[in-house]
Amino acid sequence: MDYSAIMAGNETSLEIYEEISQCIERISLFPSLVEPIYRKAMTFDENTLDQLRFGLFRLQLHADIHRNEDLEQAQKVRFVAQVLEKIIYGSLLLTSDDNLSGE
Repeated sequence: MDYSAIMAGNETSLEIYEEISQCIERISLFPSLVEPIYRKAMTFDENTLDQLRFGLFRLQLHADIHRNEDLEQAQKVRFVAQVLEKIIYGSLLLTSDDNLSGE
């Protein structure tokens, strides 16, 4: 799965998307990469931070839409996106109580 493309949507892909994709593909890397990803995000300007946040939001939407296809993978995607959004922004745009998957 090309998680970088999901995060980018119709926008230009950010370099940080590749690092986030690595965390999803190999969840065991996430604990060691979470701080470098956070530190890189803290160097972004406001527009790039918005772009990153919507990239994380798109990942969560993708996970919700496809969760019945592969629940374990959907949980990994959502976990990585939510942890990063919470530490970078302090809150989530999409909470676990929201059900946007159409079910």
